[in-house]
Amino acid sequence: MEEITEGVNNINLGGDPHKRNRIQVSNTKKPLFFYVNLAKRFMQQHNEVELSALGMAIATVVTIAEILKNNGFAVEKKIMTSTVDMKEDSRGRPVQKAKIEILLGKTEKFDELMAAAAEERDVADGEEQN
Repeated sequence: MEEITEGVNNINLGGDPHKRNRIQVSNTKKPLFFYVNLAKRFMQQHNEVELSALGMAIATVVTIAEILKNNGFAVEKKIMTSTVDMKEDSRGRPVQKAKIEILLGKTEKFDELMAAAAEERDVADGEEQN
């Protein structure tokens, strides 16, 4: 059974294996703190996370990165900007959209901060039950 699990974990579906830690952010689909918490989880698993967005969602990605940095969870490793050719919905003509990718890494205090946050949740849950 272990070999099967190991084999499944090592499958490469044709994409870059590094991109397992990429979060593609939309500014309409999920609340901001969904992405903040998801990024923390990705950093726990992979030690770094790549936040990616197009167009109007760029402001959301920058906000997420700033929240993580200001709270001591992440350090900025790399920022990449580019433009992407896309087809416009209504007429099908090509348009260029701005794209940003921000690579964040864990800070030295990351695990300590995550443990403190988990402890706070446990205390709050205990008080709720009483």
